[in-house]
Amino acid sequence: MNSQWTALLKNIGEWEGSFTRLSPLGEILEDTPSVVALEGLDNNQKIRQTIRLGGSDKVLEYSTLARSVLFFDNGAFSQGSIQLAPFSEFGAEFGLIYENQRLRLVQLFDKNLQLDKLTLIREHLAGTQPPQKPPLTVDELLGEWQGEAVTIYPDWRSPENYSTKMQLQLDGNGRLIQSLTFGNRTISSTATVKNSIIHFDQDSQKQVQVLLLPNGASATSPLKLSLRQPFFLEVGWLIQPGLRQRMIRSYSDKGDWISLTLVTENKI
Repeated sequence: MNSQWTALLKNIGEWEGSFTRLSPLGEILEDTPSVVALEGLDNNQKIRQTIRLGGSDKVLEYSTLARSVLFFDNGAFSQGSIQLAPFSEFGAEFGLIYENQRLRLVQLFDKNLQLDKLTLIREHLAGTQPPQKPPLTVDELLGEWQGEAVTIYPDWRSPENYSTKMQLQLDGNGRLIQSLTFGNRTISSTATVKNSIIHFDQDSQKQVQVLLLPNGASATSPLKLSLRQPFFLEVGWLIQPGLRQRMIRSYSDKGDWISLTLVTENKI
């Protein structure tokens, strides 16, 4: 049994929660109760996945994984488009997992490559009590975070592990100043903060927004994707005060999906 399939098995169980449909500005449009059950068949060689959403059931069975999905050892995963193309829809799903909880996010772009809709999926294992978490705030993110990252690749080359550091602070004008260090590389940027939206607007050609969402979640993406420019999509999850996970799905300037990174970081 390969390591990707073994990691998928970390998701086995009955997950109760809801699918929350959001606008591109993070406004809640609809919240639908859900149950997603993953069951191992044939000595875990096959998975049966039952999705109960509202009043309808959908059953999937599979014994292999698509090229568009990758799993980390702890069961976290992402699946989605492997190529950005003009005049076609584009999107990705992210799944983070911690003890009895999962947090998933789907980001979808329309045929004009503009952010169109998001779905936030908050889940816990049946029979357990999930902690109640309020929507994420900028104040909870301010400070210095140190973490460890692992990057995996769709071409199956060896994973890379490295340390990370993120510093977030507000200047005297209320602009957010961010410094990100991945290994030996540091990137600095600034953003405006308005209610639950952080807008990185330094480069008019590469405007990126971070939506602060319920349950400690955040969604990062360009407002509009551009052909022939590298970009990334990201989900973040403040699991508890001082502990956060982020997952980043990166694409090249040719629009190819090139890597998936999971960061686990602690505030110091």
